[in-house]
Parts: sequence; structure tokens; C-alpha cells
Amino acid sequence: MTFETTPAFDADVRRLKPVHLAVFRQIVEEKFARACDAYLEDPSRPWPASLRIKPVRGAPGVLEMTWSFASPDGRATFELVTVDGELRCRWRRVGGHDVFRSP
Repeated sequence: MTFETTPAFDADVRRLKPVHLAVFRQIVEEKFARACDAYLEDPSRPWPASLRIKPVRGAPGVLEMTWSFASPDGRATFELVTVDGELRCRWRRVGGHDVFRSP
């Protein structure tokens, strides 16, 4: 699956501490990217429980992923969009719980 980002996500990334960004990238590489590939093969397959993926209340089409409740508080929002017939993951926000203020 192809990944793309929003300007808000890019700004969030610039504000993350390097260690927090490293953890996010590791989670994406080791778990999330594989889960997206599995979703492409079978959209009815559930997301890995360890990623705690669920819809964001009040933001239709936006999903949240939580990989840590401890320091660093690891959360991100994303949406699955179709561009030119291709399903893509668009990262919207990344950081702590505050990403839910404007997912």
C-alpha cells in the first residue's frame, strides 16, 4: 500500500522528539505496513489488536492507531483513500492524545 501525508502530519513529525519518531517508524515498518497489505488482500480481516485501530468518533472515515499509552504516548490518525483506483493510507496526525483535537 502507498502511504501519503497531510501538512498537519508533516508538522507533527517535525515536533516529535527523535526517539518518539523512531518508535512510530518502527511500528509502521514492523506491524502497520504488513497489516495494510493484509487489508488489501482481504478487507474483512481484522487489524492487529496490538495497534488498537478503531474509528475516530466525530470524524467519519478517519481511523486512529494507538501503539502506546505510556511515554511516549503513541497515537496517529489516518484514512484509507482511493486515488486513481489505488487504495492508499493517508496519515493525518501523529503524536500524543492531543492529535484527537483535530484528527
